[in-house]
Amino acid sequence: MKSIRNYNSPNLKSLIGNTPLIKISPHIYAKLETYNPSGSLKDRMVNYVVERARIFGKITDGSILVEATSGSTGISLAMMAASLGLQCVIFMPKNMSQERRQMMKAYGAKIIDAPPNDFKGAVIMRDQYLLANDRAWSPKQFTNKYNILCHQNSTAPEIHKQVIDTKHKWSAFVQGSGTGGTIEGVRKYIEVNNLRTKICLTRPAEENHGIQGISIDSGVLFNPDNADRIIEIDTSSAIERSKLLAQQTGILVGISSGANLLASEKYVETMNPDGVVVTMLCDRGERYMSVYGQQN
Repeated sequence: MKSIRNYNSPNLKSLIGNTPLIKISPHIYAKLETYNPSGSLKDRMVNYVVERARIFGKITDGSILVEATSGSTGISLAMMAASLGLQCVIFMPKNMSQERRQMMKAYGAKIIDAPPNDFKGAVIMRDQYLLANDRAWSPKQFTNKYNILCHQNSTAPEIHKQVIDTKHKWSAFVQGSGTGGTIEGVRKYIEVNNLRTKICLTRPAEENHGIQGISIDSGVLFNPDNADRIIEIDTSSAIERSKLLAQQTGILVGISSGANLLASEKYVETMNPDGVVVTMLCDRGERYMSVYGQQN
């Protein structure tokens, strides 16, 4: 077996991050995270966390990469495992989109189902697997502080520079929260650099929602009390906004991206900012086609 040092070529790493900031409207810009190699924002966090685990010897030849996920982190981890020549095991609620599951399997990952919508159950299953397998390692995305640092040290300054290049003021950042890593990392960057940028949390309107990738309880890493504003979006509206973006621009994105766009538009309408609002187009829409088809 080759050493993992011979895998994960610099070419893969060079494709992660540095995504375009595209203009949606005069006051709204969005980071097109579909440019990442597996097609989502989660590539950033997974690469950041895995690299540090390799440096500190927590991931070695024969390691098994394991995670509980709603989908995109699992896809990113499966991609990374494939590039390292390692096995990958994913625990996820069985009602997540089939396309996400198919992508993980295409990378060679094994999927173990948790009950529908039971993310806590998936985490428990992951933790039991870790205890039973000495070779298993997990990024533990819901509690890993490197998840925050990834976005504080790379995503946020990347956004800031791109906004400066537009010659506009960065008035607000709008983002849903799954683990909370992205929004908390950007919030910390804004705080440390004494920016006046407001933080707006996109939150599902329904308790049993279908906006895969974001959570009604905002995850562990982000405290919703630190949001300057919280905007609730219902699932059907998020889906329709995603589909409308595809029809108007040719850019096909996921459900959480539609929710972020709607929240950004509501923020602009309500707050009338004197600068631009930045949001995230978190992942590609192809992994939700079975969901989108049900809405026709």
